[in-house]
Amino acid sequence: MDMRVAAYCVIVDDEDRLLLTRWIEGRVPAWSLPGGGLEPGEDPADAAVREVWEESGYKVRLDGILGVDSRVVPARKRLAQGATGPLHTLRLVYKATIVGGELTHEVDGSSDMAEWIPLSKVHGIERVSLVDAALTLAGLKH
Repeated sequence: MDMRVAAYCVIVDDEDRLLLTRWIEGRVPAWSLPGGGLEPGEDPADAAVREVWEESGYKVRLDGILGVDSRVVPARKRLAQGATGPLHTLRLVYKATIVGGELTHEVDGSSDMAEWIPLSKVHGIERVSLVDAALTLAGLKH
């Protein structure tokens, strides 16, 4: 079984909007939280900050860890070419606040854009399961 450890951020602004990034490596583009996989030896908190910067152009301050989302993806549902077994994804979810930067879109990455989505509209968009899990962890489920 393969394993992937990643770190993501829940960022809500003063207008009750959630910062999401559009992940384009799935079967269809879907909205996700800014974040991603850890580099070898990288601290999860550092990975979360780095990934938000890469995917959205924002600098963030982490305000604590909300929890961990653990999921096993069966081999038949994996997207990676040549994957032969299941994938265990371990996703650390942090709460974060914007402290600098400006909204920009990632180039040549796993996402192609970042956008502020009103929390009241999140349930109506194409999104990955992590978004719902993270909103539950944050007590923001709508």
